[in-house]
Amino acid sequence: MKKIALLLTTIFATNAHAAGGFLWLGELSHALHLGYVDHIFTKSFVAIIILLVALLYRMRVSKMTLDETVVPDRGISLRNIVEMYGSFIYTQCRAVLGEDDAPKYFKFISFLFITIFLANVIGLVPGFLPPTEYINTTLALGVLSFVYYNIKGCKELGTMNYLAHFAGPLWYMAILIFPIEILSNFIRPLSLALRLRGNMMGDHHVLTTFLNLEILGVNVGMFGAAIPFYLLGLLVCFIQAYVFTMLSMVYISLATAHHDHDEHHAH
Repeated sequence: MKKIALLLTTIFATNAHAAGGFLWLGELSHALHLGYVDHIFTKSFVAIIILLVALLYRMRVSKMTLDETVVPDRGISLRNIVEMYGSFIYTQCRAVLGEDDAPKYFKFISFLFITIFLANVIGLVPGFLPPTEYINTTLALGVLSFVYYNIKGCKELGTMNYLAHFAGPLWYMAILIFPIEILSNFIRPLSLALRLRGNMMGDHHVLTTFLNLEILGVNVGMFGAAIPFYLLGLLVCFIQAYVFTMLSMVYISLATAHHDHDEHHAH
């Protein structure tokens, strides 16, 4: 009970500091005279967390025998969490991309989801700002998805066939369909970026508002008034990472789909 009380006291005290504008990495950026680059430090912090977890999991698995790899650990362990995450992402890949294509794109999709989710969730930790609150971060993620599915489309169909599929199945409609499809394609990274950034910025503002909430001159955020909004924020973090990832999978599916059947009917 003493440890729980100490933990809650620390969290609420840190909440109060965070509500006042305190940032852990902001202190570091000011100390290094690097200006307003907190989100870059936070992004690097997220990348280090992912790298460390991946290394620890790799070290854990490499020491296991073949028989041990088929038997799950007891209770909650790093291996069980990583494998549960992998199973969840692979199920989503199979549902959207199909049984044959799911293994091809599983690595990219799993990387994309965990990167966005952790970048969202770190904003719930008092003293950190979510990197996905900044348009340059979300636009970089959108461009990454855009470049990836276009490269995969060219690789799967061939560059000329891939460009030709933007013209649609009817050759006499190509002059109208082609520019519309190209424009629609180039807008996708921007729409991904704006959706993620807008939702995460709104969620963070709601949380900040309730951390600063005062009733009769008393900051009730210090006494747990913001806890329901932390839970709501966690749900928003998951949904936004899920939506971004699902849309990326849909774009991959559209870019790599073969259209021989449709073209045959068109002719």
